[in-house]
Amino acid sequence: MSFRAFYWFMAHQFTTDYVADSISLFQQYKRLAEKAIGQCTDEEIFRVLDPESNSIAILVKHMAGNMRSRWTDFLVTDGEKPDRNRDSEFIQDDIASRAQIMQLWDDGWRRVFAAIEPLTAADLDRQVPIRGEPNSVVQAINRQVAHYAHHIGQIVFLAKHFLSADWKTLSVARGRSAEFNAKVAKGEASQR
Repeated sequence: MSFRAFYWFMAHQFTTDYVADSISLFQQYKRLAEKAIGQCTDEEIFRVLDPESNSIAILVKHMAGNMRSRWTDFLVTDGEKPDRNRDSEFIQDDIASRAQIMQLWDDGWRRVFAAIEPLTAADLDRQVPIRGEPNSVVQAINRQVAHYAHHIGQIVFLAKHFLSADWKTLSVARGRSAEFNAKVAKGEASQR
């Protein structure tokens, strides 16, 4: 696949459609984490830097628990479901394989997109409670974009740390900004 063909399907698109842009951002962050996780060994996915740190597996488990809670019955129920046990999301005892982690990941993202894709501009002013506090749909989505970006940044950091010199960059490579900017200007690359 050529460089241009690779970027064609993920290029930044100008839009004033909030829902479409939110979906694009979620897709971008999802791909970023998957590319980072994909570079890690199974052992690295479960490794912690110190007793107070989270592993990549724990971060995925927490994100998946959050996604299940926030996006199930999105416009109908409180985003903090009564059956969610957030504290258990930070315990690694019940997860043991990459397949298990990726199943949680895929299920969480399926819920995100199933909730957001049908939204229309008319839905954006609707009220969505989270822990009893009222949020507009826009606020609820922005909250989750920020939350997921935060944890995906942690995933990328851990993966890069574990891989060290073997890390394959997921963004603009060091010392190659001018080259990348020229490719964006020619339509051969995208910032997204």
